[in-house]
Amino acid sequence: MRTQAAQASVSPADPARLARAIERIARSDGDYVTAIPSLSVHRRSAPTEPLHCVYGLGVGVVAQGSKQVLMGSEVIDYAPGQSMLTTVDSPVVSHVTRASSHEPFLGLFLTLDTRLITQLVSEVESPPRKRERACRSISVETLEATLVDALARLVGLLLEPALVRTLSPLIQQEITARLLVGPHGGYLQDLVATGSPNQQIAKAVAWLKRNFREPLQADALASRVHMSPSTFRQHFRAITGTSPLQFQKQLRLQEARQLMLNQNIDASNASGLVGYESPSQFSREYSRLFGEPPQRDIKRMRPS
Repeated sequence: MRTQAAQASVSPADPARLARAIERIARSDGDYVTAIPSLSVHRRSAPTEPLHCVYGLGVGVVAQGSKQVLMGSEVIDYAPGQSMLTTVDSPVVSHVTRASSHEPFLGLFLTLDTRLITQLVSEVESPPRKRERACRSISVETLEATLVDALARLVGLLLEPALVRTLSPLIQQEITARLLVGPHGGYLQDLVATGSPNQQIAKAVAWLKRNFREPLQADALASRVHMSPSTFRQHFRAITGTSPLQFQKQLRLQEARQLMLNQNIDASNASGLVGYESPSQFSREYSRLFGEPPQRDIKRMRPS
């Protein structure tokens, strides 16, 4: 299933100002962790290969170029003038689909604060969630001009380091408030609404992230978040795009990949550290997810 951005009741924004702000920070290809811990900016001068990753709570914006995200069986395309909100950590396959040296892909991701959302949801009037979009972790919407302005000011603040500590929390609060009153608002409401499926699955995902090395007992996890096993599995797949077991596998395999890449740990030891009892099973599942056996994959990823 292919998804395009929903049409909001606002005029589409011109993201050129945001693109210029990002380009002043990201002068060459790469992923830039910034002085604002919740903000990263990204640049690519050519389309990229599909990358397996987990999208956490936050909003992503493409200022120039375009991107495609696969979540389960759903294909999501988004481009300048659109924003993508993720409310529950979800394993996805992501890649840049349009970029060149003359017009590079430029984008950002801003991690959101659940406590701030909870605080603001009682202070602002959010639009009701659309029924047909119940129980989803990702939404793509038209980007509003006022939100582009706030994001551009946040990125531009990186060029004024003396003001980052004082002003960035204020701008991030403004961005969160604008998300709540905009077309993404219903999804953020669901995230913090007591007893909602999104909140319950978010708690389950948080538990899985802390305990992914342990054997998974899905029924016990369902009980932990006060859901029946069948309802838990149904909502987990609807919200994250995958089953609890597959979610755990992706967490394990991505952690193992980082251990091998960054700490020079061999595949056999990495498999044990992330919870696998069988190195051969680890190698099979690693190859299935990343397309190559561990040793070959790590060799390809390391700079020559």
